[in-house]
Amino acid sequence: MDEKKDGPKKHVHKKNDKPLVLPKSLAEKQRIHLEKLMSNPEKPVSVPEKRKEWNPRAPPEFVRDVMGSSAGAGSGEFHVYRGYRRREMARQTYLDAKHEKEQKDAEFEEKLEKNKMEAESKTAKKRAKRQRKKQKLLAKKQKLQKEKLGAIDENAKSDSEDEADSDGEEKEDDAEVNCFVIGGK
Repeated sequence: MDEKKDGPKKHVHKKNDKPLVLPKSLAEKQRIHLEKLMSNPEKPVSVPEKRKEWNPRAPPEFVRDVMGSSAGAGSGEFHVYRGYRRREMARQTYLDAKHEKEQKDAEFEEKLEKNKMEAESKTAKKRAKRQRKKQKLLAKKQKLQKEKLGAIDENAKSDSEDEADSDGEEKEDDAEVNCFVIGGK
């Protein structure tokens, strides 16, 4: 009696002598199914195909059993008429549902296209803003570089003018001071 509390019930199957496990939950059932599939990986797995959509019979082109209003219609004719009527109502219901589904699909596609266009316009607007900001930043960097180069050129010109005015001996002393030799002087 404690089998219910301990776990799944195990019965010995006579063919394979493997214990038959009765799953208690859907997860356990799925686990058992996967274990069975993985026990022989060479065996092909059958994947069921999608069911075909139900399609009603086409309406009859020529009705042979025409029931008139005259006398002589038997008691079974009512049931034949009821069958025709039921099939035609089912066909009409199918056509209405199909038309409604097509309309909803068209509306959905239209909505997707609209959302896509809105997203593209927002993206294009943000891209243009990023490009403007990037160009502004590049222009600012170029301007700063030109200013630095201009300042360096001015300093170089003033330095070259100062050097031209000074003696040649100072140049040699500067060369010795600026020279670095490994291992001492």
